[in-house]
Amino acid sequence: MAAVCLSEGLHTFIKGIKERHPGDREFHQAVFEVAQDIIPFMDKNPIYREKRIFERLTEADRIIIFRVTWEDDQGVIHTNRGYRIQHSNAIGPYKGGIRFRAPLRLSVLKALAFEQTFKNSLTGLPMGGAKGGANFNPKGKSDREIMKFCQQYMTELSRYIGPNLDIPAGDIGVGEREISYMFGQYKKIKNEFSGALTGKGVSFGGSLIRKEATGYGCAYMLEFVLKEQNQRLEGKSVAVSGAGNVAIHAIEKLVNKGANVITVSDSSGFVYAPKGLAEKDVEELKILKFEKRGRISQFAKDRGLRYFSGKKPWAVPCDIALPCAIQNEISDSDAKTLIMNGCRFFLEGANIPCTPEAVHTIMASKRVFIPGKAANAGGVAVSGLELTQNSMRLSWTEEELDLRLKEIMADIHATIVKYGREHDGYVNYKKGANIGAFLKVADAMLSCGTV
Repeated sequence: MAAVCLSEGLHTFIKGIKERHPGDREFHQAVFEVAQDIIPFMDKNPIYREKRIFERLTEADRIIIFRVTWEDDQGVIHTNRGYRIQHSNAIGPYKGGIRFRAPLRLSVLKALAFEQTFKNSLTGLPMGGAKGGANFNPKGKSDREIMKFCQQYMTELSRYIGPNLDIPAGDIGVGEREISYMFGQYKKIKNEFSGALTGKGVSFGGSLIRKEATGYGCAYMLEFVLKEQNQRLEGKSVAVSGAGNVAIHAIEKLVNKGANVITVSDSSGFVYAPKGLAEKDVEELKILKFEKRGRISQFAKDRGLRYFSGKKPWAVPCDIALPCAIQNEISDSDAKTLIMNGCRFFLEGANIPCTPEAVHTIMASKRVFIPGKAANAGGVAVSGLELTQNSMRLSWTEEELDLRLKEIMADIHATIVKYGREHDGYVNYKKGANIGAFLKVADAMLSCGTV
């Protein structure tokens, strides 16, 4: 846990969380990050404490665990474990991704579902929070094997989801292909065509720019943050980690807006481009990762760029750090190195990519830190817009969706500034995001009574 002095109320609260959820360190981390701001807020607004709102929000509405049995191409039968955590539907039906990854800890999903509730609240759209997945690794599997697994997973999951109940989307290991297989199975079981999943193919109910939305949203948020500081994105050096949908589309939008993106990475290492990536580089990167499913080392070789095997990009001097890979990828040591090298803005493109210690170091130095629940909300925002399009039986154009996405990110930024500005003018984006998100959910819970 972060090296900070805990108030008695916060210490007691976190102690209770650990007793009720023993061993769930990722969940403890997610709750602690929010509790640091919400506990003091409730001290000044006792109605939320009296009704035990935050304590209720640390318990999911339900956690569903089930067996997934499937047969591979050689006729061998495998058994995996599937999950769906329906965390809160206080402001709308459950909404959150499905990830296929092995291993997959329940604690990680509990943390992500908790975080998703707050993220969805910030978008202003009527969506509750959820998360799910399975300890299944799609790498090395044939398309037929992935189809079989997705169908078997959905056979069980279909009991618990629906367009007015819980609308899953993709996440790590689950893209349009996997969502489409699951959607096909859902249609067959339910004998209906409804918006029960998002991230579908555009030809059968999916939304344009859904794949790009999280990365584009990160770039828009960064623009608004810099504007708040009377600065511009053009010419700023940005160190990016990851090479998936979020990272690559954030890079695409940032390069288009004149930023110098100097790194990109995957699990094997990172590429350093001291003069910044060009638009042609980004196109080649998209082909390599999305079509050829190649490694970043090949990109470095093809483009004549320096490659650092087994390293993270956080030792490279930059103005902005944009972690878009996995949780806890920026340690306290990484944060100190980045600060020493001149980094002034930290924006979380991934879910919880900074450790609590790193966040404490960043904020103690008065650098700008934008948490993932705000920075990467663009993906779920466009998922919500896909739901709207499905309900209305229409499709918006790419331009309309991009404009709506930018407007949502602008509203999120405005909410954060409203609740996060401190007396010295510094905007505490973490506090602003947590309080702004909490209020919408908490007030809905108060209105509905003890349920």
